[in-house]
Amino acid sequence: MSLTLSITEIDATGIYYKELNQQIRKAVSDGTRKIVLKNVTGQRYIGTNLHDAADLDTLKQLEIEIHGTPGNDLGMFLDGPTITIHGNVMDGSGNTMNRGRIIAHGRAGDITGFSARGGEIFIRDNAGYRVGIHMKEYGDKRPVMVIGGATQDFLGEYMAGGVVIIMGLTLKHGESHYCSHVGTGMHGGAIFMRGNIAPHQIGTGVGMPELSDGDIALLDKYIEEYGAIFNIDVSKISPMDFTKLAPLSVRPYKQLYAY
Repeated sequence: MSLTLSITEIDATGIYYKELNQQIRKAVSDGTRKIVLKNVTGQRYIGTNLHDAADLDTLKQLEIEIHGTPGNDLGMFLDGPTITIHGNVMDGSGNTMNRGRIIAHGRAGDITGFSARGGEIFIRDNAGYRVGIHMKEYGDKRPVMVIGGATQDFLGEYMAGGVVIIMGLTLKHGESHYCSHVGTGMHGGAIFMRGNIAPHQIGTGVGMPELSDGDIALLDKYIEEYGAIFNIDVSKISPMDFTKLAPLSVRPYKQLYAY
């Protein structure tokens, strides 16, 4: 399907989430390249199930711009589009996303990036509980999530792959992160945290290895990307300000099983 250069604007005032998502799918099917949603107030599943409306090449070029506060599971199973939110997002954003981008000019709720297996998520401010839970990767598919502020407990719980970068920009100078049980059950991937994090805040079986050259290059890339997206000066932020958290074993609970 060939794309047009048209922009479709939808006023979401009073529209039930199912109807709103039907309008989004129709706009994509009609060849819209950019959809602008205004007055969004908690409608769920925005950006979900667009495969029946367009092919993958089309979806990779699609932009969805949201003004307001979308509801749970924004970008669930996202496979290509870029979703930009001018405000906060609720729980489950990027749930099992495969590729594409979610950019929130605000804060995020709980389980952001739940089971993500690809794509990128950028949150300008803080995020809630269980961010990055069950993230995974396979081959060259590796999800990356960048949180500008801090998170609540159970960050990276049962994480099996991917990268989570916590910038700590909402912490005061010298203030420690307040999350606990970081990386509980983690058996893959990496978490990078800028700011003080104590060993008692980290789950059993998670270590703090030195940064590799690859880690430094990755952090350089995403620090710069975060600053460019949100127009924030990141020139004084160095990869060396970050602590890396990584699992000590790919089977942290093997002693609990017979095989």
